[in-house]
Amino acid sequence: MALTRLLLDLRRLHHWRLHLWHGDHGWRSESGRQAEELAAWTAAQGLAITVERAGATGAEPLEGATEAAARHWRYGRLARLAASLDCPRVVTAHTATDRAETLLLHLARGSHRRGLASLRPRRPLAPDSSRELVRPLLGFCRDDTAAVCARWELPIWADPSNDTLQWSRNRVRHQVLPVLEQLHPGASRRISALAARLQQEQEPLEELLPLALAQLRHPDDPDGLDLKQLTALGPGSQRQLLRHWLAERAQIKLGAASLEQLVQRLQPHCGAGIHDLGRGRRLVWGAGAIRLSKAPPPRPSGPSAP
Repeated sequence: MALTRLLLDLRRLHHWRLHLWHGDHGWRSESGRQAEELAAWTAAQGLAITVERAGATGAEPLEGATEAAARHWRYGRLARLAASLDCPRVVTAHTATDRAETLLLHLARGSHRRGLASLRPRRPLAPDSSRELVRPLLGFCRDDTAAVCARWELPIWADPSNDTLQWSRNRVRHQVLPVLEQLHPGASRRISALAARLQQEQEPLEELLPLALAQLRHPDDPDGLDLKQLTALGPGSQRQLLRHWLAERAQIKLGAASLEQLVQRLQPHCGAGIHDLGRGRRLVWGAGAIRLSKAPPPRPSGPSAP
């Protein structure tokens, strides 16, 4: 609601065409009523809005009652609506508080550097898409957006699920960040600023990785890498190069633990080997090269046919 108020104020300067979207996961009994009230408020402001409920006519159902499934559904519907409206940008109201929560969660999971630099100010809305997802409020905390709503007397529809400790993010929000703020006031802003610095440091590295990979191509296999040259580099460089190569060649993103395990297995003293990547792909290495290949189909279960 704070973002909507700010966009309305700036619209006269930039001549933006605004279209709101509200996604109803259908997890709460009052969610339908709240969606109707939001639509009525939006109409009173002269704004267009699309309200979608998961599983309703024309909208895909959620693939499970998880935060990840809900996020996947929301961004999928946003991408489809943006395409239908020929909208170049989708704007979300993520704040520094959201980014601090995300960094702490990824840190606890052992994420690599790229994961810690999440919730970027702008990124492609979908892979290979020219449409952008933009987060203009990352410089503000949740208290700031609450103050905007209070100043303009904006209606707010509370989501009780944000208070339940069933979800890991809510536990960080209600149990972890408040303690950090008591110990070090302003902790959320500083943690968010750290994520921004990590992103800024990661960007030039991402630009250099394709150049480095070009030097590692195996002379007899342009789709493979020279294993001897790769393992001569430091472990950190090996992880970065392998992560980028697999994402580019196979659209597979390995987590930090999987990358570490793979780097250890590639060392010369371990000899040749095979590493299953899932999704029907695997890595095969030996004789000085590492290559991507298709995994063989699984063997049928049960007794063998005569």
